[in-house]
Amino acid sequence: VQLQASGGGLVQAGDSLTLSCLASGSSFSSYAVGWFRQAPGKERELLASISWSGEHTYYEDSVKGRFTIYRDNAKNTVYLQMNRLQYEDTAVYYCAAVMRYSSYLPKAKFEYDYWGQGTLVTVSS
Repeated sequence: VQLQASGGGLVQAGDSLTLSCLASGSSFSSYAVGWFRQAPGKERELLASISWSGEHTYYEDSVKGRFTIYRDNAKNTVYLQMNRLQYEDTAVYYCAAVMRYSSYLPKAKFEYDYWGQGTLVTVSS
């Protein structure tokens, strides 16, 4: 499967932005998907993940309550809605996927097999 992340841009602190991760290939509905980000000089970190059905989600503490992950399997797309953006949210955002037909949500980078190219989010203070 190939992933294409989009939707990044320059926003002001407090604004909202929705990222999209479009997958090509079949059986995307069997994949768990995670959104990661990497700020300059920092490790790539998991922000949120969603199970194949969308029934199960995970959020890292720093984005819990501000970010929402959801998916539309009919459109082969997973979204990350980001509200109340902060300067510290500035980073390149990546989506990643792994075939996981269960409720288990991978948290480590090495557990994901497919990665999108990244989309840059810049939040001005």
